[in-house]
Amino acid sequence: MKMNSRLYVVVLSLFGFMGCSDDFLDAEPLTEQTTSNFYQTTEDAWTALVGCYDGMQVATGAYAEGFYTVSEVLSDDCFGGTGNSDGFGYQAMDEFDINRAPGSVNLLGGVWAGYYKGINRVNTLLQYMDQINWEGQDALRERYESEARFIRAYLYFDMVRLWGNIPLLTEPSAENIPQSDPDEVYAVIAQDLLFAASHLPEEAYSAVENGRVTRWAAKSMLGRVYLYYTGYYGQPDLVGLVSSAEALQHLEDVIEMSGHGLVSDFSQLWPAASTTDYAGEDNLEVVFSVKYTHTSDYNGNTDGNHWMVMFGMREFSSFPYGNGWGVTVNSKLYDLYSDTDSRRLSTIIAIEEEEVPFDNQAGQREYTGYYNKKYAPMVDEEGSSLAVLVGGVNFMIGQFQDYTVMRYADVLLMAAELGSANAQTYFNEVRQRAYGDDFSQIAPNQQNIMNERHLEFALEGIRYWDLMRQGVGTAASEIAESTVLLNGGVETDKTISASKIEATQGLSQIPNSQIALSGGVLQQNAGW
Repeated sequence: MKMNSRLYVVVLSLFGFMGCSDDFLDAEPLTEQTTSNFYQTTEDAWTALVGCYDGMQVATGAYAEGFYTVSEVLSDDCFGGTGNSDGFGYQAMDEFDINRAPGSVNLLGGVWAGYYKGINRVNTLLQYMDQINWEGQDALRERYESEARFIRAYLYFDMVRLWGNIPLLTEPSAENIPQSDPDEVYAVIAQDLLFAASHLPEEAYSAVENGRVTRWAAKSMLGRVYLYYTGYYGQPDLVGLVSSAEALQHLEDVIEMSGHGLVSDFSQLWPAASTTDYAGEDNLEVVFSVKYTHTSDYNGNTDGNHWMVMFGMREFSSFPYGNGWGVTVNSKLYDLYSDTDSRRLSTIIAIEEEEVPFDNQAGQREYTGYYNKKYAPMVDEEGSSLAVLVGGVNFMIGQFQDYTVMRYADVLLMAAELGSANAQTYFNEVRQRAYGDDFSQIAPNQQNIMNERHLEFALEGIRYWDLMRQGVGTAASEIAESTVLLNGGVETDKTISASKIEATQGLSQIPNSQIALSGGVLQQNAGW
């Protein structure tokens, strides 16, 4: 089928990273060699590093209930949704209550295993760094080590936020070890990011191969980790390794030296919101993203964005929005935006307001009339999945939109929150783009910044963690819900209890299969 011309530019932009056969994430790591005969040359090191990136890609993208999905379902912006005849696992996560789905004893089981597989790849490379003949290329060694350590920090940061108490492995091991104190995990995260921030090249992001970790990504992530740890745990610094002033300086370095900036039109950041002038996945605002491709199959290749299908309209498509499994957006989020805020219609698919002819309320649980536009599966005007048009097996595992982990707008708002002398300027930059001619200046105080973060980063997997770092009590009061939603077209009560959130401390269930495998060494989180 001929691709619709209006979407051709979008497909090319999304597909650009995957178009060359020598792109580093297209390579499959070697698996038939041993550690004793493999880690010898710089080429071996490169292959192993590709394997680390691949491990991150799989850990974050191969599971429908992956970190991004969970981050949205746990927040006040989304309901579990899914099909009206489906099991209630997503409701159990959404309501912090395993009794909603008593059979779901292994919530996020695949995610847990996938993250540790990714971490093991990093640990293996780092363990054998000295065995490799670097041929005097000390800078190359530092770069590879920095990228690997960033990946480990990134994976551990996701895990420690989700589960709190997790086993900490910094070298390959098959030992059955107990969970570590979160401070120990955060110390490794901070050390890894500090190493990467000081050893990666000090060059503009545009000089780095698309998808690779940069010095600026490491510095930006230090800001995010600092804010979350000090907020959630109520501490004055990041495990004694990073102070507020130091975290701010890292962010100021990104602003001053990275070459990153804001895309002028917010809608151009998201393919479904900008079908003719999408800025592309490697635009100047993307500080770090996880790369996905369309090449997933059912033979062990898991390169795609498998969670994205969860956010499509339930078994219904209407150009440019593709079908999916129907995690729904809370109408409160749509109402939060003012009519003059350009981010509203770039963030949310509004069925009634956009006159989308959605006709599957009978199949949708927790219908609200709103869906995720930032990460929406897409179709052409003839209703054909873009994922399939570019070669994907199907719309479920062929989604290939990258996950943007960190945008430059986040760097600006974090710097403002940490008290930059330029806080007003940074705050204004983000808001001026959103409001255009209707912009009016307000003070960059804590409340205004948190409100702006909600509007700016809604449905990007950030909101829940911004709530948690304001305190579990604050998060619980914001997320708590008592409303009526449509299940299969029938009005049904929906309750999310603040007491459940406080009982779990906002943490997720540790998969019971992992507790069983450990022989009881691992302990379940409270409230589950």
